[in-house]
Amino acid sequence: MRLNLLHPNTLNKYASKRKVKMIELSASIFSFIVWRSGEKDNNMRQVLNKQKQNIKLTFLVLFVFLSLWAGVEFTHGFGAMNGSSKTSPILKNADKGKFSVLTYNIAGLPQIISSAKTERAESIADIGQKLNQYDIVHVQEDFNYNDNLYENGNLHPFRSSTKGGVPFGDGLNTLSKYPVTDIRRIPWEACTGADCLTPKGFSYSRIEVAKNVFIDFYNVHANAFNHLEAAAARRQNIQQLSAYIKAHSFGNAVVVMGDLNAHYSFSYDNIRELLAENHLEDSWIFLKHNGNFPISVMQLPDNDILKLDDQSETIDKILYRSSSQIQLNPSDYNLEKYLFTNLKGMPLSDHNPVSVTFSWSLENTIPEMSAAIDNMQK
Repeated sequence: MRLNLLHPNTLNKYASKRKVKMIELSASIFSFIVWRSGEKDNNMRQVLNKQKQNIKLTFLVLFVFLSLWAGVEFTHGFGAMNGSSKTSPILKNADKGKFSVLTYNIAGLPQIISSAKTERAESIADIGQKLNQYDIVHVQEDFNYNDNLYENGNLHPFRSSTKGGVPFGDGLNTLSKYPVTDIRRIPWEACTGADCLTPKGFSYSRIEVAKNVFIDFYNVHANAFNHLEAAAARRQNIQQLSAYIKAHSFGNAVVVMGDLNAHYSFSYDNIRELLAENHLEDSWIFLKHNGNFPISVMQLPDNDILKLDDQSETIDKILYRSSSQIQLNPSDYNLEKYLFTNLKGMPLSDHNPVSVTFSWSLENTIPEMSAAIDNMQK
């Protein structure tokens, strides 16, 4: 599932169109469920799996339909930061430093329709605590359990305000130890299937990692599934994201993190174009794949993403670029499949989070300026 926050200038028009599409999809999915329920299947395991899927789909369809019937409207707003009561850092003048980042699809759909195997409220509360190890975090599918994520031991002083659960939020949130400004949420213009039942998209923000040192961050959740129609919508997502980066982050250092649902190795995806058009690098390719893209094939990617290791390409990616003022250098790429587990060793989500550490330095810093900065800090 994917959700997008709505830009105030286009919200009313978008919400109206989205409602129509949601109603149409609800009717289509319900008809599909009824039709499938009449099919015979000699394999009892397949029957049980289909019944479980039908229950989940029916619940989602009814939830969306009843919400729309009640006349609930989308609200304006960029999703401002929710400064927590935790102590905020005092930023210092600096010409170099480092910060850690992590991206994580936390599977925050309602328990009855979640594909994660562990209990959602408890697992997401655990995730919130474990995120404290990282300076800047992007989460996706943060829908119905945001209070569990934020209010059970998470210590990040800067956290984006949730836009709500299914079907009204976009599931995208940022947690940071550094000040976050100018956060915006942009919905996708293209979607397919169940992805259209929520306002998915990407968010943009500027994060101040030292005094007057800003980096543009993008939190992304692209269209799911790999059939041709879904892949076509995802290609449009990537094109929309690329155009936005060109228009709003020109000349800036950039970090793009999120569940892109795309593979370099899948010929129907266009993730390479995103990198080429915006001079982005992939931290996994740079640190784990010798700087080389995987071979692109038409074969469908493996759906069992929990069994991947950090030598494997994952749909959860961390991309970056330097600018003429700020040099970014990644290190310590990790697929954090062991840290984010419960006491029984079960994954806390249906994705593994990905982390990277970035070192940064100001370019063209003359020795006299560095000395002046040092003196100011004494």
